[in-house]
Amino acid sequence: MAFLRRRKSKPGTLRTAESTDAAYLNDWISSRRGIEGFVEPRTAVTDTTMLLVAIDGEWTRRRVPSIDWAHNFANKHGIPSYDAAVVGYPDRMREWNKRNKTS
Repeated sequence: MAFLRRRKSKPGTLRTAESTDAAYLNDWISSRRGIEGFVEPRTAVTDTTMLLVAIDGEWTRRRVPSIDWAHNFANKHGIPSYDAAVVGYPDRMREWNKRNKTS
C-alpha cells in the first residue's frame, strides 16, 4: 500500500509564517554576531519575509506574519532593520555566497 501525504493547504496557496519560523530566527540570532535585518515585502510568489545577515555575510530567510512584526522583532533584539526593497542587500552577503558556493 502506498503512503499518501495530505496537503495542509491547496496548491498555489502561500505558506504563512509559523511559530517555528520565529523560533528559528531567535535561535539564529543567538548564535551569530553583527546581525542586520532586511524585511522583504509580500510578492505574488512569497509572503512577507525577513532576511537576517550576520557580520561575516552568513544569512537566513524566514516568513514572518507582517512587515510591522519583522521590524518589531528586530527592535526587540537590538537589530537594525531595513526595507530590502529600498536599501537592497549588503555586499557581504554576496561575498559569503561566493565563498560558500557548492559546485
